[in-house]
Amino acid sequence: MKILNFLLRVVFGAIGIQILNAVFISQNVAVFVGLNAVTLLTVGSLGISGLGLLYGIAAFGIL
Repeated sequence: MKILNFLLRVVFGAIGIQILNAVFISQNVAVFVGLNAVTLLTVGSLGISGLGLLYGIAAFGIL
C-alpha cells in the first residue's frame, strides 16, 4: 500500500507541476520547475508540501 501511495503522489505531483507551469507561463511569471527524477522523488515523498517546496526554491532562485 505504501508503494501505491507513493506512485499516486508521483503521478498527481507530475500533473500538478505541469498545471502550475502552464498557469505561471500564462501569467508571465518566470518560475518553472522541470520534471526529472529529483523533482518526482521530492513530490512523491513529501506530497503537496514537496510541490510547494520546489516552487519556493524556484522562486527564491530568481530573486
